Amino acid sequence: MDAAVSRMAYSAGMPMVLGLALLAFWLYCLFDVITTPDEETRNLPKFLWVIIVVLLLDIGGLLWLVLGRPRPQAAHTPAGGAGDATRPPAPRGPDDDPDFLKDLDRRLRDDD
Repeated sequence: MDAAVSRMAYSAGMPMVLGLALLAFWLYCLFDVITTPDEETRNLPKFLWVIIVVLLLDIGGLLWLVLGRPRPQAAHTPAGGAGDATRPPAPRGPDDDPDFLKDLDRRLRDDD
């Protein structure tokens, strides 16, 4: 008797979990459409994408992800493979600076 009750409770909970997952997916897609800049949407204007996602729910969200969402920009490295020339150099730690190490060595020797 207890196994039958637990099976019914499990089977009754699965549609609720699936419904919550679909609701979360739909809300994610709706938020994504709304926050995407107008000029970055593909194939249709942004206001039409909002209408499609609102009216078609999860199918509209799937259409947005496949057809309307902006494509991610590919990382571009110049021909020399040296990275992006417009990006400032990454900060270096003091132990990476040869001048700092020389000065530190000199100060340590003077203390002795």
